[in-house]
Amino acid sequence: MKLLVSNDDGINALGIRALANTLAEAGHDVTVVCPDRERSATGHGLTLYQPIRAEIVETVFLPSVKAWACDGTPSDCVKLALWALLESPPDLVLSGINQGANLATEILYSGTVSAAMEGVIEGIPSIALSLTSHTCKEFQPAANFAKVLVDQLMQKPLPELMLLNVNIPPVKWEEIAGAVITRQGVRRYIDVFDKRVDPRGKTYYWLTGEVQEDVEPPSGLNLPPDVPIDVHVIRDNYISVTPLQYNLTYANGLNKMSDWEFKFSG
Repeated sequence: MKLLVSNDDGINALGIRALANTLAEAGHDVTVVCPDRERSATGHGLTLYQPIRAEIVETVFLPSVKAWACDGTPSDCVKLALWALLESPPDLVLSGINQGANLATEILYSGTVSAAMEGVIEGIPSIALSLTSHTCKEFQPAANFAKVLVDQLMQKPLPELMLLNVNIPPVKWEEIAGAVITRQGVRRYIDVFDKRVDPRGKTYYWLTGEVQEDVEPPSGLNLPPDVPIDVHVIRDNYISVTPLQYNLTYANGLNKMSDWEFKFSG
């Protein structure tokens, strides 16, 4: 398959190297277009008021992998690849492997997920991959699963356009309990800003928020109740695979507001 690979951890991240090289070794046509430095938690930001530059990279990946480092956001990278750098569209867009989880409401901030979502917006099925640890550096099990998933999609394509948000527990390959289809959970955070003073006496703030609790998703989403939640299965060393879309319309809200009337005076 023809694959476009990006990330938000930057061109030198171990995760994207493991992902791109593993897929290239499996015989896929792999192109990498990713940020030239870490651009985590950028969401779906785009660069509008300055030029975007991309440089060919020849020393990070296997020789068969074509690679560019871009000074834009993750979404910039995918958009640039699809509209300027690639001669033809890829079969899949893959983003990752991220250093750290992208579960529950974290996906709203994630540059990793946003890069993959850019592929879906352009009509290309996509996969976001994350290793659920900020300290574990062993990305090969996650890369192995990416190969398994891509091989499966070659035999059985997705039934419709979507993004698969994949989170892999930070354990050895033989310790992974399996992979399950999940629904997105909800996480609440304590967002604490640490107030500091720089050497010149000016005040600045550092965001040090932490997860407070994992809660059940709200009712009324028309989701099957027996489907497990992403944050739960990871704890039991299962890989979480959650199908996502970019349409955020709240169906139950539409139903409950169907009889609303907006009256304007004058």
